[in-house]
Amino acid sequence: MSLLISNAYADVASQPAQGGGWDLIIMLVAFGLIFYFLIYRPQAKRVKDHRNLMSALGKGDEVLTQGGLVGRISKIAEDKDFVVIALNDSTEVTVQKAAISAVLPKGTLKSL
Repeated sequence: MSLLISNAYADVASQPAQGGGWDLIIMLVAFGLIFYFLIYRPQAKRVKDHRNLMSALGKGDEVLTQGGLVGRISKIAEDKDFVVIALNDSTEVTVQKAAISAVLPKGTLKSL
């Protein structure tokens, strides 16, 4: 059998190199930094911007809701976090402040 295929013997003298654990620590720190800069930080910025948008709402602002409704704020209930939006002269809807996704520039309703 050894004529065509050479025999393979185990090398008992050499053992696999073992790291001191620093490789694992460096890898975990790298993943933590990636998670922070690519996932957590942008999301926290969006939440902060939306919170600032909610606090800056005022009567007469033209807004866009997450459902796609465009209208003018006619009444704000500060204690309940609800706003009344006038879609046109005769139609009003009540939505939560958190459902407002953007404040539109003045005159947007007239251009639609």
